[in-house]
Order: sequence, then structure tokens, then C-alpha cells
Amino acid sequence: MTTSSETPVLDTLAAMTLDSVERCRLPADMLILTRIAALAAMDAPPVSYLAHIDPAIETNLTAEQVQDVLVAVAPIVGTAKVMAAAANITKALGFAIAVTEAESTQ
Repeated sequence: MTTSSETPVLDTLAAMTLDSVERCRLPADMLILTRIAALAAMDAPPVSYLAHIDPAIETNLTAEQVQDVLVAVAPIVGTAKVMAAAANITKALGFAIAVTEAESTQ
């Protein structure tokens, strides 16, 4: 079945994510931390982390928990990827803050 959409790529990614969340039995906070670890391993761009900010907030994750995940995966994925992940998370947070501030002034 084919559906027409203005955003087929985003729609597909959202459907994949929803399916994954529905099939996973990890607690929500562990699911997000696991995804952050995978993003670090993949050298993901900031936009990939941006998609996890709201779920991380909703599950009450702390910056310290995210840092702990990066520390935990550092020996496996390497220092360059962990440093890139930290920078990309910072960029994603900066973008999210800027968007939130822009929306609050409208």
C-alpha cells in the first residue's frame, strides 16, 4: 500500500521508531540511553540526537546519565566518536533551545 505524503522520509522514520518502541520491552529511559549509545557508535549527526531530546526529557534523563553512557561506550567506539557525540549532542541541544526561545516569542 502506497500513501502520498509531503514528508515521506520523515513519515517512514517516525513509523520505524514507533514500531521499535512498541516492540521493545526496555524501560523508556533505558531505551533512550541505548539509542544514544548507538548514535555515538554510528557517529551520528546532531539532527539524530535532536530527535531524542524530547523523549529524554519525558523520561527524566539527566545530563549525567548521558555522560555516563558516553563514558561507558568510549573504550568500545573510541575517543574520537565520543568527542564527536558530545559535540553533536551540544549542537542539538543548542538548536532545540533556540527553537523553543523563538516559539515563545511568537
